Amino acid sequence: MAAAESDREVPSALCTEFLNFSVKDTASKWLQVTDLYKEVYHHLARYVPKIYCLGPNLNPQSEDLLAQMLLQAPLEWYLCGEDPSTGLAKLEQNNQPSQLCGHVFKVGEPTYSCRECAADPTCVLCMQCFLGSVHKEHRYRMTTSGGGGFCDCGDTEAWKKGPYCQKHEPNISDSCHEDPLAHLSTDMIARCYNVFSIVLKYAVDMLTWDKEDELPPGLEPPDRSDSYYCMLFNDEVHTYEQVIYTLQKAVNCTQKEAVSFATTVDRDGRKSVRFGDFAFCELAKSVIVRNTSRQSKPLRVQVMHSSVVAHQCFALKALHWLGHVIGYSDALRRILCQVGLERGPEGENSSLVDTLMLCDSKMWKGARNVYHQLFMSSLLMDLKYKKLFAIQFAKNYRRLQTDFMEDDHERVVSVTSLSVQLFTVPTMARMLITEENLMTTIIRTFVDHLRHRDLQGRFQFERYTAQQAFKFRRVQSLIGDLKYVLISRPTEWSDQLREKFLEGLDTFLELLKCMQGMDPVVRQVGQHIEMEPEWEAAFTLQMKLTHIISMIQEWCATDERVLIEAYKKCLTALTHCHSGFADGEQPITLSMCGHSVDTIRYCVSQEKVSIHLPVSRLLAGLHVLLSKMEVAYRFPEQLPLSELSPPMLIEHPLRCLVLCAQVHAGMWRRNGFSLVNQIYYYHNVKCRVEMFDKDLIMLQAGASMMDPNHFLMIVLSRFELYHIFSSADCRKRYNRETANKDVVQQNNTLTEEMLHLIMMVVGERFEAGIGQVEGCDEIKREILHQLCIRPMAHSELVKALPENENKETGMERVIDCVASFKKPGVTGRGLYELRPECAKQFNLYFHHYSRADQSKAEEAQRKLKRQNGEDTALPPPVLPPFCPLFASLVNILQCDVLLGMLGAVLQWAVEPSAGHWSESMLQRVLHLIGMALLEERQQLENSSEDNDFNFTLKMSRPGEAPSNTASVLALLENLQNAPHLEVHKDMIRWLLKTEAGIKTLRERSASTSTVTASGSRGQEETACDKDKAERKRKAEMARLRREKVMAQMSEMQRHFINENKELFQQSLEELDASTSTSLEHSPTSSDAALVCVGPRRSRPREKRQVVTCILCQEEQEIRADGKAMVLAAFVQRSTVMSKNRKRPPHDPKRYDPLFMHPDLSFGTHTGSCGHIMHSHCWQRYSEAVQAKEQRRQQRLRVHTSYDVGNGEFLCPLCECLSNTVIPLLPRTKGSSSCEQPGLGQWLKTSGQQIKAMHSAHRKLQPVSTVEETVEEECPAPEVFTVNYIPTNPYSSTIKEMLTTFGTATYKVGLKVHPNEQDPRIPIMCWGSCAYTIQSIERLLVDEKKPLFGSLPCRQDECLSSLARFGSACWTAACQPTVQGHFIRLVAALIPDPLVEASPCILDVDMLHLLVSVVLSYGSVHSQDSSGLSVDAVQLHLFHLITVAHMVQILLTSGPEEVTMEQESGEAERGEEEGACRLYNTLRTHVGSSLPEVGSGWHLWRCVKTGILPYLRGAALFFHHLNGVPAPPELHALCPGQWEVLCGYLSLPSNLLQLFHSQQELLEPLLHGWCTHPGVQQTLQGGGVLVSFPRESNSLIDLPDDYSALINQASSFTCPKSGGDKSRAPTLCLVCGSMLCSQSYCCQTELEGEDVGACTAHTFACGAGVGIFLRVRESQVLFLAGKTKGCFYAPPYLDDYGETDQGLRRGNPLHLCHERYRKIQKLWRQHSITEEIGHAQEANQTLVGIDWQHL
Repeated sequence: MAAAESDREVPSALCTEFLNFSVKDTASKWLQVTDLYKEVYHHLARYVPKIYCLGPNLNPQSEDLLAQMLLQAPLEWYLCGEDPSTGLAKLEQNNQPSQLCGHVFKVGEPTYSCRECAADPTCVLCMQCFLGSVHKEHRYRMTTSGGGGFCDCGDTEAWKKGPYCQKHEPNISDSCHEDPLAHLSTDMIARCYNVFSIVLKYAVDMLTWDKEDELPPGLEPPDRSDSYYCMLFNDEVHTYEQVIYTLQKAVNCTQKEAVSFATTVDRDGRKSVRFGDFAFCELAKSVIVRNTSRQSKPLRVQVMHSSVVAHQCFALKALHWLGHVIGYSDALRRILCQVGLERGPEGENSSLVDTLMLCDSKMWKGARNVYHQLFMSSLLMDLKYKKLFAIQFAKNYRRLQTDFMEDDHERVVSVTSLSVQLFTVPTMARMLITEENLMTTIIRTFVDHLRHRDLQGRFQFERYTAQQAFKFRRVQSLIGDLKYVLISRPTEWSDQLREKFLEGLDTFLELLKCMQGMDPVVRQVGQHIEMEPEWEAAFTLQMKLTHIISMIQEWCATDERVLIEAYKKCLTALTHCHSGFADGEQPITLSMCGHSVDTIRYCVSQEKVSIHLPVSRLLAGLHVLLSKMEVAYRFPEQLPLSELSPPMLIEHPLRCLVLCAQVHAGMWRRNGFSLVNQIYYYHNVKCRVEMFDKDLIMLQAGASMMDPNHFLMIVLSRFELYHIFSSADCRKRYNRETANKDVVQQNNTLTEEMLHLIMMVVGERFEAGIGQVEGCDEIKREILHQLCIRPMAHSELVKALPENENKETGMERVIDCVASFKKPGVTGRGLYELRPECAKQFNLYFHHYSRADQSKAEEAQRKLKRQNGEDTALPPPVLPPFCPLFASLVNILQCDVLLGMLGAVLQWAVEPSAGHWSESMLQRVLHLIGMALLEERQQLENSSEDNDFNFTLKMSRPGEAPSNTASVLALLENLQNAPHLEVHKDMIRWLLKTEAGIKTLRERSASTSTVTASGSRGQEETACDKDKAERKRKAEMARLRREKVMAQMSEMQRHFINENKELFQQSLEELDASTSTSLEHSPTSSDAALVCVGPRRSRPREKRQVVTCILCQEEQEIRADGKAMVLAAFVQRSTVMSKNRKRPPHDPKRYDPLFMHPDLSFGTHTGSCGHIMHSHCWQRYSEAVQAKEQRRQQRLRVHTSYDVGNGEFLCPLCECLSNTVIPLLPRTKGSSSCEQPGLGQWLKTSGQQIKAMHSAHRKLQPVSTVEETVEEECPAPEVFTVNYIPTNPYSSTIKEMLTTFGTATYKVGLKVHPNEQDPRIPIMCWGSCAYTIQSIERLLVDEKKPLFGSLPCRQDECLSSLARFGSACWTAACQPTVQGHFIRLVAALIPDPLVEASPCILDVDMLHLLVSVVLSYGSVHSQDSSGLSVDAVQLHLFHLITVAHMVQILLTSGPEEVTMEQESGEAERGEEEGACRLYNTLRTHVGSSLPEVGSGWHLWRCVKTGILPYLRGAALFFHHLNGVPAPPELHALCPGQWEVLCGYLSLPSNLLQLFHSQQELLEPLLHGWCTHPGVQQTLQGGGVLVSFPRESNSLIDLPDDYSALINQASSFTCPKSGGDKSRAPTLCLVCGSMLCSQSYCCQTELEGEDVGACTAHTFACGAGVGIFLRVRESQVLFLAGKTKGCFYAPPYLDDYGETDQGLRRGNPLHLCHERYRKIQKLWRQHSITEEIGHAQEANQTLVGIDWQHL
């Protein structure tokens, strides 16, 4: 009790102090004191604990207010020396605004980077600067910020051009950069200096304070209370669920409170979970620690004294205040920077900024965020101090990173993340390299943290523990920092930069040496490997370093001296690595074709081999640069090229390539998946640039310095094929040898791979420096070969191309010269197609093709050639020449060893006795020969002097004397006619033709150059003619074969018809019959115009309706007394046509759905897939589904795409979601009775019938009151028997199905439990029929389709079943109940004293009324034996309701718009007069609520347009109910629809005649309608007034540019957690609300279950169905109910016609209207639930998502 009282007293005590406190006096007192520091501390010690932390619930509003008054205001007064409001304004006025924008990004805010002008991808603009900059016309990339960076507008180093937006453009006048402090008086500077140093010191002391129970000296409170907080801190180890569970146990709070605690802890980094005395808090702490220490380290909890917490709260506030104050003036910012960086008495690392940095990992998240923000707005905004700060940061770099390794927070909230702001500034990065040796520091720190090595000193990642894996992830951020430092290459080098860069390179080579040969593998023989070895860590490291390695090479390329030194260093490192490897490998000599070479014995399949060779690969890259920069030719004396040992260079890369070949050949199957994955990544686009490509280059470099024969022999030996090709009679012996089949298969694959390798070594010349090409040629070739496989989308191409460090592929520069773009349709995406003229550059053996790619490309290219009528040979393309350093590589093509190998393979192909060769081997050999021939032709054409490349000579020379083997040429000619090589004929023919052409060239150049070229052309032409003739012959044969087959087939057909004559006879007769009936239906003359309602209704001829059950395939006629046939249907609640989404949902128990309000706020829609079953077949199927579900539940709890508990199932045929079935009924036969009374007569009769029914119903009810007014029994008309029970015309199965569908509609429509006896069932069914008709009518209007004939037959079936079901459903209900409904429905039109509370005419939707009245009339008519025609009653009811609807329209018609008075014809004039007369009649009844309208034309137009949807709905209804075919004019959108429609509905085309012709009868009714109190009330604005025609609802308008949406979402804050940014802002496309999805904060309870904001919203806005756009993910979300949902492609596309779900690519996105319309159509058709069902069936992962939490 005492505590409570003292709590209450504190504010009053504070108030008196507060009132006596004068800001000005305090400030002036401070101005006089000598020791300001002590004075301010004394002030803070006194006031801070009185303002902050006074109880368990902190109250930030009042705290901030008091802190501003008592603590910040005196500081501001002191600072300005006058009233701060004027002082700060003066400062702001004199301030030169900074050219840097410095806007700090919030989480999820859009950021923009220009891909053309940004210095690197980290240079970004905020939306405001971007819109005002030149870059919005460029190619830009849009992303959402993770928070924490800032806008680089105004930073000249960040942009190649256009660094300023319009707002930050510098004025010419302030070009003289004066010191901003010049504007301030020395006095002011001194005061600022004092205040800033005291406040900053206070804040730093408090935030880095680690004692929980005492305060720093000078801050001890005057009176100390025993109040403590139990403070819970955030970490990245524990999940939300663990924290919530623990808190509920520890401080027994509710789950909601625990969730809010957990959210705050996650957001701010700490939260007090209990307030009280020490023991009380200590208890909570022990429970939390005990509960969370089981799985991992416990949650961090501290019991802190309230005064410590108070001072820490104010310390944060003080930092905020500093950030705010320096915003007024650059001068203040300077002073603060100076204070922060000033060294303290302790010397090194003693400034306040250093203290904060070095204590970073000890602080909580909120404190870190605040001081990082302050650093950004002060130190990083001032170039001079940014530099000083960067130096301090670099000095402490190692300590900061080591702290970060141990820190349990993400990098975003660590001070190390500031490196991106400092290291990406090129001048600063270079300064830090030269002055602080930053490059070396980063690499050393990195290597130190990876301590696991093997005996050779290589990294070892075997079986990382979780802790080590965590550390390894952390360490990777260092590589990111190194990338920032290297990202912009220096343009000029100083000696110091050279020295430090090379020193950094040395440490980098040390790192690479630890990687050279790591994770070695040995082939498993005999049994499979037991444990998959760890391989991912090494590849992660490789991937992270890929860009670094490339960038180091680019740095080397900018300076010759650096390049030469780097080359030497790298070579030394490689030699050092090799010295450890080559021991113990015995030398051997290989000889073949008269050449011999010394090498070592080494088998890849038996020894250790590693895929990681970064040192060799770096050397390969530098070797290419020597050629590219021409250093090799200008300073050969400085390079150690003569000392190189080529066999040593190629050894390891060759082993790596052999390993890949052997894995392809299946020799390493027992080594498991880890090896397969390594090989995959080795070739993958992410790694290949620095792995596979460089290995190939190393082979090229080595081979260019060796005798080609020697090179090939070493290759053969490493491929373990030497024994096959080196034997003297290899051509004969090898194919006779009967070896193991597997071994043969392996050797074949290895031979193919080896031939492919030779092709690559000779043919890959598209790297600048190897071949004479430009940089973009390489990309062109990559794109071209990708498009040879198939046309591709932009994103696929980007994925297939290697990215550089700036995430650029360089594709946009060259794509247009190799491809053309094809735009997408409503689905799919835009595709690039290869330009036809580029196809000749296709190389089947392109080195980046995988096996699958190669076969697809081959197939596609051959197909293309066949279409163009060319021969299908795919010859090698013409290649660019080599650079001089690599020029000797072409000699491989004409060396003896290669010719020997080619000859051997051709020889095997000539005599294919055993499977010792393969077609692809032959194909590769032919390709190699082609390459050689083209090379020779090129050299002949290009060079005048004689060249030594003469392949034609060598290929026509036979083997040496002893074996006398045939020459290659002879073998080719031999193969040309081999029958088993049909596929390769074209290629062989091309080779021989080329060879002949080269010979002629040679002869020509040998004889004289005067001979014309006619000879060679003639020869080519004859070859060409032969080709054509051959092709013609083949085509002719194919044609003959086709004709023969066709003749056989028609003969068989004739035979079959003759045998089954009577069958065909029957079907022909049926055909005749059906054509004749359709003729009868079509009206022949005008007098037989079709009418669908009333006594003149057309009577279509009855025809049997026979349908087939989809389950048992039996046919069944639809008869009232037959077996029931049913239609699978889906009933759902809907708000698609709602005009009032604010209406609260009704209480299902008490709601009376008899009258639908015209705002259609909730409806029940029935749809069907149109598939028909027997009712008993469906019941069996449904029981099977339920039984399966019960079995499944015991096994595993997974959602299916349908909810069996709710009666859902999938249609057995099309798997469409359904939840009930509609029985199919025959059409009711209209009685063709003569009794057709006029309106007056009918009103009288029906009045009598209704009275009779009233009294009959009263007798049925138990007598409640004794003194009942005895009314005179009104005699019932003698032909109307009230108690007559009509016989039910339907069979028992149909009755059962009537109940089934009725109950299902009632259950879904009202969201209640099924109850077959409920009187509301028929009402719900009629309502569903009317609502479905209305929604289909709107859909047809929106899609501009005619009323009839354009509906798919499934909707047609559904509508007629619904209408007929409605007219029969009274038979399944209690008859008096349905009659009661009829009485109440009619009472809305014809006032009835016995029915109380009839609705007013403005509150009734007329189509619903029409459908319900007409369908409920059956229950009355069944007791009427007077022969009264149903048609007449339908017509009178219809006319009456039409008049009522006209009155409705006129009452709600708005005032006329001022338009030109139309000249109207005679006919129109009558209608206008009628409209005026009726309107004026209404005005006499209603009075002043209706405005005066002079123009009849306006009124008639209102009536005509307003009533049209109702008439169209009525036409659909009567058409399906009475089965009268529609007139052909309504099957098209032609003029004159109005008259035809009125005629079809037997209405006069001047509808007002309905009223005027029966005026004396209708006048009293009209008076009754208008004098209903509800009418006045609604017209005067008391209710919802709906005007007609109701516009179709559409989804909300979306902005054209997606970034506008992102911006809107980033400024959206979560409505529940005070101003916090929402993590997943989600836009409802139906009503435009923005919601905070997928988060604990916005969960609400719905029907006893916690659901997320979107799910809750669907029930309020869409009756359980929702369409949302997840703004940050750029994807559309469909939800239905609590358990169903799916993602759908968004309507936003980039310029390449692709969506970007997850915003990964960042291309600008624009709205595609067609796709948005498609989503809108799905919604209007009520197909969202169906779409979700199909998506979930197709993709099982969608089923497992907890949709209700979104």
